[in-house]
Amino acid sequence: MDSREIKSPEVLPDTPASVESNTSRSHRRKRLGLYFLESDDRRTALGGGYTSCGATPVNIHGKPISDFTMSKTGGWIAAFFIFGNEMAERMAYFGLSVNMVAFMFYVMHRPFESSANAVNNFLGISQASSVLGGFLADAYLGRYWTIAIFSTIYLVGLTGITLCGTLTILMPNQDKCDQIALLLGNCEPAKPWQMLYLYTVLYITGFGAAGIRPCVSSFGADQFDERSKDYKDHLDRFFNFFYLSVTVGAIVAFTAVVYIQIKHGWGSAFGSLAIAMGMSNFVFFLGTPLYRHRLPGGSPLTRVAQVLVAAFRKRNASFESSEIVGLYELQGKRSAIQGSAKISHTEDFRCLDKAALKLKEDSLDPSAWRLCTVTQVEEIKILLKLLPIPACTIMLNLILTEYLTLSVQQAYTLNTHMGHLKLPVTCMPVFPGLSIFLFLSLYYSVFVPLSRKITGHPHGASQLQRVGIGLAVSIVSVAWAGVFEGYRRHYAIQHGYEASFLTPMEDLTAYWLLIQYCLIGIAEVFCIVGLLEFLYEEAPDAMRSIGSAYAAVAGGLGCFAATILNNIVKSLTGDLEKRKPSWLSQNINTGRFDYFYWLLTVMSVINFCVFLYAANRYQYRKKQVTETREQTNVQLTIKEGP
Repeated sequence: MDSREIKSPEVLPDTPASVESNTSRSHRRKRLGLYFLESDDRRTALGGGYTSCGATPVNIHGKPISDFTMSKTGGWIAAFFIFGNEMAERMAYFGLSVNMVAFMFYVMHRPFESSANAVNNFLGISQASSVLGGFLADAYLGRYWTIAIFSTIYLVGLTGITLCGTLTILMPNQDKCDQIALLLGNCEPAKPWQMLYLYTVLYITGFGAAGIRPCVSSFGADQFDERSKDYKDHLDRFFNFFYLSVTVGAIVAFTAVVYIQIKHGWGSAFGSLAIAMGMSNFVFFLGTPLYRHRLPGGSPLTRVAQVLVAAFRKRNASFESSEIVGLYELQGKRSAIQGSAKISHTEDFRCLDKAALKLKEDSLDPSAWRLCTVTQVEEIKILLKLLPIPACTIMLNLILTEYLTLSVQQAYTLNTHMGHLKLPVTCMPVFPGLSIFLFLSLYYSVFVPLSRKITGHPHGASQLQRVGIGLAVSIVSVAWAGVFEGYRRHYAIQHGYEASFLTPMEDLTAYWLLIQYCLIGIAEVFCIVGLLEFLYEEAPDAMRSIGSAYAAVAGGLGCFAATILNNIVKSLTGDLEKRKPSWLSQNINTGRFDYFYWLLTVMSVINFCVFLYAANRYQYRKKQVTETREQTNVQLTIKEGP
């Protein structure tokens, strides 16, 4: 059997394998925590492995790209075609989040609270189900075809919503339905089949978004050559520009789409979203000859299940009972997983290592459900180790969700005039987007040079440091929101506005809200951009779309958590029988939004402490790979020497 030993990252072998005695070799076969074996004696169930070293770029037909063709594909030009798709998707997402609650209330005559919950659930489900799009991309379709298919589905859903806002047959009767009738609930409600149609097209749109969201950032990052010396710098800039495109889409949704709705109606507003999505799809397909692709690595869920089943079957087996020195792996650069480089063994989650433990009962051609490679086991370990980081961003997403409703309710009680211009309250969420746009514009010219002097990091701050900065800034934002809301409520009561919660207070400007908006925008830049880059680089090669889906799932869970928290607070702080308003009373002046903001502050501080603990324990995978390669090169030099 042709085999060679590769040391585990932690331990250096005492002597070269080529000069070991039979006795010493027999003894060292039992030291399974120290080595793993790369061998040609491997089951053929995995086809003998893939000769590709890592995620080798291929063309749309799955053929490797030559060095000559490589220079004509990928790079920033290809990435800009992809930015357009994300910009339109985010424009549609935020356009629906801003307008759909009002559409259900004013046009479909649904109660405001149920409309808000329905839209929150839609946003949460569309984000949380992003793992489905990531799975399909990594397993079967590849990122390009996943984006192409789900963008088309997205367009179909937006077209259906446009029809709902245009055709009177799809809306209830609007006659004799003025503002008073709406508030009293006297308008004709939508028929069940009309609501069924609206929910159907709405969730078709959400299904399309779920397929696009985890793939666009990963597909854009795939356009850069990992072998380039500037790869890290390109990747860092890409994710900042990517989020800039997200921000531009949000700004357009909060301004232009709101303006179109006010001036031309609901059908035109939703139609503008459909037109933008159609144009972005055209631009995306136009860039097809320029794209670099990655081969899908097969079902990641199957590989996860195989590791769990194999480890469970051998749960009582001892590492000393192995038939080989160490754990099982393919020889050389070959990987058992298409589109993935081999991953070095780590000491975390040792119970899973038993899936790669070869016993006597394992035949020469064992089932993949009995014996797995080290790389396959390490994939599962990486997915588990990544979980705490995006989980800590759920709190930030919860705050962002709360701001979409609570801050707008605050703005209704304030003066929104800017000189002679009166800004619509629904446009207030544009200010976090503007702060993001401004900050990203100054990021490389101001923040990076300053932070580089402090941290010594070439990019100013590591990925996890940026996530931590974002979480810290979000605490300041929500704390300021609590301070200002306490002052706003006191001012309203002192000046006789307690019962007039929809009457603007002329002497108190809404632009005090800009402080919390700008701070949360800066927090979003640091946290979300850092998280996306972190997940892309740290996720296994064949699971990068699923890794990116972690961020979207955290966003979805943030939406659900906001709804759950609101219901808990309302039930604990309000009493209808005693006519005691809850903290989140519809009358903001009798409620205690300031207490709620302070509750969010305390929760954010606790979450930040948990993040610091998780980030301090985390070891970047790339460092482990680099160290292992260096140690491997040293050992191979020893073995090949005289």
